Order: sequence, then structure tokens, then C-alpha cells
Amino acid sequence: MKLITAIIKPFKLDEVREALATVGVQGITVTEVKGFGRQKGHTELYRGAEYVVDFLPKVKVEAAVGDDMVDQVVEALEKSARTGKIGDGKIFVYSLEQVIRIRTGETGEAAL
Repeated sequence: MKLITAIIKPFKLDEVREALATVGVQGITVTEVKGFGRQKGHTELYRGAEYVVDFLPKVKVEAAVGDDMVDQVVEALEKSARTGKIGDGKIFVYSLEQVIRIRTGETGEAAL
């Protein structure tokens, strides 16, 4: 089992959700986050004053999947989140040792 985490641009969320549903992901967790990578933020003007926006708004999408789905999910995330411009985000894949469904007590792949 793997936990796949993607940091994406907020306006790509609907496309990503639809792409994940298409490949069979049954549930995701979405969190609004802020951060920066190579783009290092940008400068904006507000009421004539210039200020630096260090942390840019992003969306973190997490999905727990079986080992057999990892490649499909990563590919779906890459295609649906890509704009071709700096700041498209990152995908992280973590190993999950155990998953437990609280309501039923199911464990492992059955809990996904």
C-alpha cells in the first residue's frame, strides 16, 4: 500500500479529482497549503506599495492506494496537473505500513 501526495496549483483540482476517479481512486483528502519551490514567490503591488509574496497558495491532494495502482495514479496526476509552467508542483509516494478503517475495523488493503 502507498500514500500518494501531490502538491498542485489550486485551479487544477477539479481536473485532478476527475482523473483520479477515472483510474479508480475511491477517496482523496484535499488540504489548502502554502509554499514555494524554485519559483521563490513573486512581487505584487497593493495600494501603490510593493510587497513580496513568499508563500504561494497550493493544494495538497492525498490518496491511499494499493501497490498495483501506483503507476496509474501517478500518471493520472502528472497529466491532469501539468500546465507546463514553473510551479506545477510535486508528487510524493510513501509506503504505508498499516491502514485501519475505524468504522468496521478492517485492516490492510480491505480498509482502502
